[in-house]
Amino acid sequence: MSDETEAEQADESSDEQGGFEEGDFVELAYDAFTVDSGELVDTTDEELAEEEGVDTDEQDFSPRTIVIGEGHIFEDVEDELVGQSVGDEGTVVVEQAFDEYDEEEVRTVSANKIPEDERYPGAHVDVDGEHGHVEAIIGGRARVDFNHPLAGEDVEYDYEVVGEVTDREEQAVGFLKMMFDVELDVDLKTEEVEEEVTEETEDGETETTTETVEKETLYIEQSQQLQFNQQWMMGKSQVLNQVIDMLDIDRVIVQEIIDGQPAGMPGMGGMMGGAGGGEGLGDVEDALEDADVDADEIVEELEDEDLGGGDE
Repeated sequence: MSDETEAEQADESSDEQGGFEEGDFVELAYDAFTVDSGELVDTTDEELAEEEGVDTDEQDFSPRTIVIGEGHIFEDVEDELVGQSVGDEGTVVVEQAFDEYDEEEVRTVSANKIPEDERYPGAHVDVDGEHGHVEAIIGGRARVDFNHPLAGEDVEYDYEVVGEVTDREEQAVGFLKMMFDVELDVDLKTEEVEEEVTEETEDGETETTTETVEKETLYIEQSQQLQFNQQWMMGKSQVLNQVIDMLDIDRVIVQEIIDGQPAGMPGMGGMMGGAGGGEGLGDVEDALEDADVDADEIVEELEDEDLGGGDE
């Protein structure tokens, strides 16, 4: 199926519903700049990022899959998307996108709370669980601004709706990629599962029975990238519960795949272990055939000593 046909079908789906609604999965391309200074805040355009001096290595600039109403983008942008369709474009100005600038969030702290190599103006630091940037170091004290670097700035979003995601497996892939920056293999299955059900009997006692029920399960293959992904380790449970709610499924199962050792590796251990008994002699003879030694003499000596150090 061509991309054009897919886009037409998604567009027809949106038109039938009267445009996008909360809960819909949409693919969004956008550029966001601060209004006053024209500083690039975010983009899905790799060429633009390079022009603005952004390091584009190992970054994905494909359109973002967001769920309208879930707070994946600023509320003003979400509100603009409701009622729209694939192909629509627009510009939204988000006022004070990263909150107001709060003078009280500029505080003096002990310089000892900052690593020595970060004690200079402009350094981004973490102090007592808060992130900020150093304004000045005076003696043993540091002046740190804990406001967001763009606090007080209005941000202009230029966006285009490039697609709607209606397939639930694709929805899961897009959402998980947005949250963890990793494209995962998923499989959605409906299967019969046995589960215990506890009921109260007429005489007031409880009785446990086993019932077979149908459950819709999303299987996720945990890649090696994911095992060391800090966001995955910290937020996995919360995000997967969101997936269950948004896809209206019963459960998620994460599968960890461990590849076996390369062929031949275990055999090395077996060969070494054979040196403790007579069954290893064949291996010794084979190994010595290509060596510049008298193999028959060495093997004869080993047999005489019974491979155990001789008679006591």
